[in-house]
Amino acid sequence: MTNSYFAAIDLGTNSCRLVISDAQKNYVYKDTHPVRLGEGMYENMCFTPEAMARGYESLADFQKHIAAYGCCKVRAVATAACRMASNGMEFVKNVEEKCGIKLEVIDGKEEARLNLKGAVMNSKGRAPYVLVYDLGGGSTEITLATNDDEQKILYTVSIPWGARNAAEAFHLQDVYQPQSAEDLRQAVKAYTDKFKAESDYLQLKDDCFAVATSSNPLRLSAWIHQRGEYNREKEDGQILAVADMDNVLAQVNAMSRQEREDCVYIGKKRAAIFIAAGVIFKTVYDELGLSGLMASLKSAKDGIIEELITEVQHG
Repeated sequence: MTNSYFAAIDLGTNSCRLVISDAQKNYVYKDTHPVRLGEGMYENMCFTPEAMARGYESLADFQKHIAAYGCCKVRAVATAACRMASNGMEFVKNVEEKCGIKLEVIDGKEEARLNLKGAVMNSKGRAPYVLVYDLGGGSTEITLATNDDEQKILYTVSIPWGARNAAEAFHLQDVYQPQSAEDLRQAVKAYTDKFKAESDYLQLKDDCFAVATSSNPLRLSAWIHQRGEYNREKEDGQILAVADMDNVLAQVNAMSRQEREDCVYIGKKRAAIFIAAGVIFKTVYDELGLSGLMASLKSAKDGIIEELITEVQHG
């Protein structure tokens, strides 16, 4: 298996990610495309032709790299957007025909499990339990699990709001609107209340380490540390205090859309969704009583690679 390569694709509502690894778990290629698959979807719960075209272009490009490395194992997953869109399965069928990639539409529990598998790469040994939450474009998953090699999931909840669909549904694309933000906060709070009521989180909280796996905490980390640029790799594993995140999010809420587009930590492609992302992100850490968290670049794609390699090693 020395020269074998493995590929993982994670197609979300905003971004499409590819990683290719050798058998020793060294990444030989990785890329992220801002496909914005869920852009314009909320009103009719349907992918627009323009969004689908961006998806086809991205996945066709990824397939070229997968073929160039002759990958022996590939797993490509699609998450909230494809779960929710009325033409999601049509898109999946077309991806296989046009791009030669078989997309697997996974549910919120499988999404949470894969994110957990990636996130614990940064959290092992820090506490007996781990709280992982992933803020995507179309949903947000919160998972409580044991922080060990087995990674036993104790409870998970999938919130049907992410940065993209919440920005469109709650009209938070241009400027911060207090009432709209409060409406979104209450919508998210209903799920964090459920999480606290039905899991053992409150009993385990003092023995729990929090990890956030998405672009949002990585961007907040770059801003907090005043890097002058957004580099995901530099922010992987950084510990962020709630007070610092609150300070940055308050600055975001005071910005115009143009100011967010010009901000090196946000940029034009995320300016329309960053306010909603911040509202969701803050609601979760406030309602769960966190004092800080770790920003993690490692997520579902990393969990997939780990499992593909293990599967081959064990026959």
